[in-house]
Amino acid sequence: MAEADMTKTAGLAPAGDLPQAGTRREQTAAEPAGRRSLGAGPGRLLLTVYGVFTVAAASRSLFQLIAQFDRAPLAYTLSAVSAVVYAFITFSLARGGDLARRAALVCCALELVGVVGVGVWTIADPSAFPDSTVWSWFGRDYLFIPVVLPVTGLLWLRRAGRASG
Repeated sequence: MAEADMTKTAGLAPAGDLPQAGTRREQTAAEPAGRRSLGAGPGRLLLTVYGVFTVAAASRSLFQLIAQFDRAPLAYTLSAVSAVVYAFITFSLARGGDLARRAALVCCALELVGVVGVGVWTIADPSAFPDSTVWSWFGRDYLFIPVVLPVTGLLWLRRAGRASG
């Protein structure tokens, strides 16, 4: 058998087909296939929206915590918590990989519980929230995006998990 035939039968690449030093190599089995898939395609839009909400919630809560804390401490603290959750999800989506996907799944679930919990709380006891938060009234001040966003995130992360696994 010729050398080329033997390498094909053994599943080996001929020496001339090996990548040279400094050349771009293909992804190997050791590298996770879904590493960058979380922020790609439709995930890019999700990543962008989470990034915008991180900045919006953080800047609003920072101002309110500094300038108006005595007016509605609970509302402003919850806005700061929502900013941290949004930031973590944004980071996880940008980072990619299975561990980041699982962490983002947990955070999206917590975000959904927070939005629904705060939304119900603002309806049940509006006096507890003299000023609104990102999550009050289910995100009414933000076009209800805060209640839709974690559901969308959970669906995307679940789909990305199936695609990579």
